[in-house]
Amino acid sequence: MNTPLTGTLTVPGATLHYEKRGSGPVLLLIPGGAADAGLYAGMAADLATRYTVVSYDPRGLSRSPLDGPLADQEVAVWSDDARRLLDLLSPHEEVSVLGCSSGAIVAVDLLARHPGRLRRVVAHEPPLLELLDDPAPHRELFAEVREVFRAEGAGPAMARLGEGLGGRPSAEATEPPPEIQEMAPRMHANLPVFLGHMLVPFSSTVPDLAALRPAARKLVPAAGRDSRAQVPLYGPVARLAELLGSQVVEFPGGHLGAVESPKEFAKELLAVLD
Repeated sequence: MNTPLTGTLTVPGATLHYEKRGSGPVLLLIPGGAADAGLYAGMAADLATRYTVVSYDPRGLSRSPLDGPLADQEVAVWSDDARRLLDLLSPHEEVSVLGCSSGAIVAVDLLARHPGRLRRVVAHEPPLLELLDDPAPHRELFAEVREVFRAEGAGPAMARLGEGLGGRPSAEATEPPPEIQEMAPRMHANLPVFLGHMLVPFSSTVPDLAALRPAARKLVPAAGRDSRAQVPLYGPVARLAELLGSQVVEFPGGHLGAVESPKEFAKELLAVLD
């Protein structure tokens, strides 16, 4: 069960690498940031006891090459990629979705556009800055991180991002599983895509609240317990919950809870999906 079946799907402008484990209804896991399908390796086996667990490398990352040159990425295009994967792997059944970070932005957009395809969507800390009462300082931080990347490279840019978010490691953190360690070089190679072409355009996306309201019962706004003080990570999903008349469900760990505490995160996810 730990060894996934892999496949590829040709989509407009790219070829997606995807991985599939387990059996039962489809649960699509959308990675965030510079991560790929390996982000969820630590909890995939637990989830695959109940679901056909599907994750993938988003376009331009790791094993999902673009057909043309790299440009700023669009949430709507990534959302369409996810919809095409669902049409391939679960054409006739509603599916559940987990998205983390920028992957949660994609998941929210997917629900707005295709509510009839989805049973439940767990959006874990989508940094939708425009939902905040005062997005300007956080918008400026992300823009500064992009400029630091362009001038000095990925290392200084990630250091500036971490400093700006003011995060600290979770007390529950454990050694990442081998699959996560194996993903690390791919993530490092993906940083130019994330820092240069995702961070700013994704975080400045405005969700379609009018389309989300009729499907609000399907959306689970989620955040890490350790992220409460991190306004650009916890604030947007709390505001989204408020706007849609629901409440934030807190998961173990922080922004990277799926990596920090995969067993506990999977347990909470299964409970929420039920």
